[in-house]
Parts: sequence; structure tokens; C-alpha cells
Amino acid sequence: MHSRCMTRHFPLMAWRHMKIGFLFNHDCTHQVPHTAPIISELAAMGQDVTVITSTAAQEAHVRKTIAACAQRVTYARIDIGPLSRAINTVARAVVPFRRIANLRENIDLFAGFDALVVPETTSALLKSHFNLDVRLIYLPHGAGDRSIGFRDVTRFFDLVLLPGAKTRDRMLHKNLIRPGHHAVVGYPKFDTVDMTARPRFFDNDRPTVLYNPHFDPVLSSWWDMGIEVLEWFARQDDYNLIFAPHVMLFRRRLHTSVEHRRIRLRRRIPERLRNLSHIRIDTGSQNSVDMSYVLAADIYLGDASSQVYEWIARPRPCIFINSHHARWRDNPNYAHWNMGQVIEGVDELPHALAVACDRQRLFAARQQAAFDATFHTVPGETAAHRAAKEIVTFLCKDKPSAQ
Repeated sequence: MHSRCMTRHFPLMAWRHMKIGFLFNHDCTHQVPHTAPIISELAAMGQDVTVITSTAAQEAHVRKTIAACAQRVTYARIDIGPLSRAINTVARAVVPFRRIANLRENIDLFAGFDALVVPETTSALLKSHFNLDVRLIYLPHGAGDRSIGFRDVTRFFDLVLLPGAKTRDRMLHKNLIRPGHHAVVGYPKFDTVDMTARPRFFDNDRPTVLYNPHFDPVLSSWWDMGIEVLEWFARQDDYNLIFAPHVMLFRRRLHTSVEHRRIRLRRRIPERLRNLSHIRIDTGSQNSVDMSYVLAADIYLGDASSQVYEWIARPRPCIFINSHHARWRDNPNYAHWNMGQVIEGVDELPHALAVACDRQRLFAARQQAAFDATFHTVPGETAAHRAAKEIVTFLCKDKPSAQ
């Protein structure tokens, strides 16, 4: 499903022309579907929209997402100089150096916009460290519970667009957002997905498990138990397995968690596990980010990924691996673990899978309640449309002289 590009009529104030940039500054494309659908809506309003990307893959993904509107926006590519590229070769193992350098070295481009819309918080450096006078608008690329999504850096954004009441209330509780500078709009990524689709990736009728570990060196089950999980599935013939981790897990070998002060070297997948008919290994294709696997599988197996909230758009069994012995009960950082079984090791996996469908009767209501709290929806209206209206309304009020 892609946004259609049709001219929309709004009150006079909304027709003041703004120069709005959509910045995609990441190594992968997984953040694109969270804000790109809004581009179509702003273009339909007649706004001056520029798509700013740091890779050709990001631009291609944006063009595909906005489809009919692709020719009605401008495109710009940002890059870093030779010295920064040399430094990045070493520094990228510890910090997102290239992303930061992209911000610093393209300040003149960013200064030409009334606002920049971003799906991540690294862009806050434009205000906090690089003194750029531009309106920063933030829509998180996911709706998960990890503490990293609720940091003080959120205060640097002029407008924060939120998926639902859960995220809004937690940010308000921590004083990260303020009245007049935030709005609940929903989840634009859902606008691009056919939620009735049921992709098939195996030629049998076995239940399919989606194993979706995060990349965080502490929170992810991959580091201590991931290979063991794959080996267990390789030995059995009752289930299919889709191994589709967070796309950043296999993007680099060395992972650093600044939040948890941990550095770990990612393990390689043994070749003996790669060519089995009942196991599909995908370390970062388009299927990993467009919900194809989420819609195809029957049971979710994971840990800290926000993708579980996309999963419960259609409530189904969930199993979470507590590989780091977290005290998760009553902890908001692990709220999603209340939506399924929690196991401490791979030895508990066979039983958890065997009872997953029966136990789902206990968790279905929790999953539905969590979905309703996490994602704001309005029948007949898209999240991208609501987000576009909030952006234009905010900019017109914040900069009434804009023409």
C-alpha cells in the first residue's frame, strides 16, 4: 500500500508554504517507512518538501514508499569528506561517527529549511552541539519500551509526534515533552502495509516461528543464546523458523551499547544452519522491515525489539527470552513482556512453544489493550495525514510570517 498524491484542501493558514526537509541519516533503511508516508500528505498540501538521504538505498526506499508523489518532491544527498571517511573506518565500531559527521558537515544545507522531520534522536545534535536554528520535528521509528527511547535528548525537539497514549504519557511523566509541542498522530508505517496479507515462505503447513532478537549487547538474546536457538530449531521438524533479527545486528561485527556500557563481538552463523528447508535466515532484506515476516509467522520469539508491537496488530502468541536475567516485572522498559511467556533459557523453549496457542487465551486481551494504548487510530484517516496536519499547523503558529 502506498500513499496517493492528491491535492487536499485545508484552511488558509495551512496553505502558507513551508520548506520542509525529511532527513534520513542512517546506515539502513528501516527508519524510512516511519516518516516517509507523511511526505505524500505534505506534497498534496502543496508544501515544498525535500527528501535528504545519506545513501542511495534510502532514497530508493522513499521513492517506492511515496509512489505517485515521488516526482513532486526534491531530493538531496548528504555525505562526508575524505578525512571523516578515514576516521569513520575506525570510529564506527564505537560511535555512529558517520551519522554525526553528516550532520556537522551539511549544516549549510539544513539551514535552508523551515523544519527538518527526523525518525531518530541523533539529529538533536544540530541544536545541542551545532547551534542550528531550524525547527526539529521528531517521530520515533518504533513504539517500543526500551529506556533509550525516553531520554533527555527528546527535549531538544520543537515538535514530537507520537504513535499513541502510552508513549505520550511516559514522556510527559519524564518531562520530555511540553504542551503545544507534541501531538499523538498514530503510526504512519501502518499506512504503507496491507495488514490482511499472509505471505508464505515455506512449502509446508507447520507453524512458523519468527525469531527477532535485538542488537543491543546487553538486552538481546542473540549474544548468549542465539546460536543455541538456531541449533534447536535445526534439530526438530515440528516448526518452521524465520530468523530475522533487527537489521542492525548483522550490519557490523562489533556492537557498543553506550547506554549499558558494553561492547561485544557478534558471533557468526555456522554454515550448517544456513541451507535448511525449514529455516529461513534473513539478516537485513526488505522483508525484515516491511512487516512481511510479521504477517507471515504464527509465533513471535524475541527480547527487546519494538517490532513486537507491530506483531500484536494481529494478536498471536509471543515468547520472550530473558537472557540477561532482568528483573522485568513492573518495569516499564519491559512492559511488552507482559504480553507473552517469558523464558530464561533455550531449555524452556520446547515447552513454551508447545503451550503457546493454549496460553494465548491468557494474553490476547493484554495484547489488544497494549495495541490500543500504543497506537492511536481514527477510522477513515491515516496517521500520515494527521501528522502532516500537525506539522503544518505547528509551523504556521510557530512562524506566522512564513510565506
